[in-house]
Amino acid sequence: MTINRYRLKHLVKKHHRGATKAHKLLKRPDRLIGLILLGNNFVNVLASSIVTVISIRLGGESAIAIGAGALTLTILIFAEVTPKTLAAIRPESLAFLSAWIYVPLLKIFYPIVWIVNLICNLLLRIFGIHVSKNRQETINKEELRSIVSEADSLMPTRYHNMMLSILNLESATIEDVMTPRNEIIGIDLEDPIETIIEVLQNSRHTRLPVYKKSINRVLGFLHLRTALSFTQQPEFDKQHITKNLIKPYFIPENTPLHTQMQYFKNERIRIGLVVDEYGDVLGLVTLEDLLQEIVGELVNEDLGVFKQSDGSYLVDASLTVRELNRIANWELPTEGPKTINGLIIEFMETIPEPGTSLKLHGYPVEIIKRNKNSVTQVKFLPFKTGHH
Repeated sequence: MTINRYRLKHLVKKHHRGATKAHKLLKRPDRLIGLILLGNNFVNVLASSIVTVISIRLGGESAIAIGAGALTLTILIFAEVTPKTLAAIRPESLAFLSAWIYVPLLKIFYPIVWIVNLICNLLLRIFGIHVSKNRQETINKEELRSIVSEADSLMPTRYHNMMLSILNLESATIEDVMTPRNEIIGIDLEDPIETIIEVLQNSRHTRLPVYKKSINRVLGFLHLRTALSFTQQPEFDKQHITKNLIKPYFIPENTPLHTQMQYFKNERIRIGLVVDEYGDVLGLVTLEDLLQEIVGELVNEDLGVFKQSDGSYLVDASLTVRELNRIANWELPTEGPKTINGLIIEFMETIPEPGTSLKLHGYPVEIIKRNKNSVTQVKFLPFKTGHH
């Protein structure tokens, strides 16, 4: 009963004969328990009968109590505590060995076991318990996450983190990984042609949004490879850009990451604009952003987190809460604001001045820099693990 069912299924797939028999027995635990208890009780009753007879013959009726005490101790040590403790510690060894005995015994005593189970199942049904409906062992997402979390010694750290990230995909939305609107690098067709060429030549991104005045008036995406091929032409103008645009793709802000990954795959696109319920652009997301959630940083960039010698962290406040949690292995809440700046402003209900100290959801923080509209840099002070 204590055997690891998932390891058992693995061994069955590898055609382990003892595991196959044990798995077959565990498909009907009511019959297995019936058989074991049938033998168990028969042996106990038989033993007490024999001890009673022996006690009377040796010392009369007064010796029955002594015999009962000796038998209780013997059964407790040799038939209950010792073998069951061993079975709890080494369930596979005993299960695979005993399965060879239980399978033929079940066939021999099947009529008795069947009658016992029939009566027991009818009694259980009176209390609303149906044995046939409770056989399938299932595991939910949180239990699977716990199993993976405890399996860190069985695999390299990077793969372990990837598996945990995949399990967390369902709880994250596109808003958690997008590039915020104020950080989007794009081409404004209202700018002079010289400025546009400079943006194209200096861009680190392969696809750029093209818009007029505001990102809300986006016309499409321009592939850098296409653009650079005709920027060298003397007659290059803005019409060359508008003629080579890829149709813009819009993503609702609360779309789950795993759903969006499937959309990207089905539509064969790699980039989209995140919009709110009014159609206003909130940010930009790429396929690489989604993959980064699983595999971690695709490139070694300066993420704006600097660990100090005293154990504190200097953090760029525009960093997302999820990214900081990933880097520092913390548990700041991700349900509300998506950036450290947003989290602090929501917590303080104002934009704090430099030098302000606060305890942000259990993490001691000092405000280092701010501008007119936001906090720009903070310091997370050292704290004792387990006190946040």
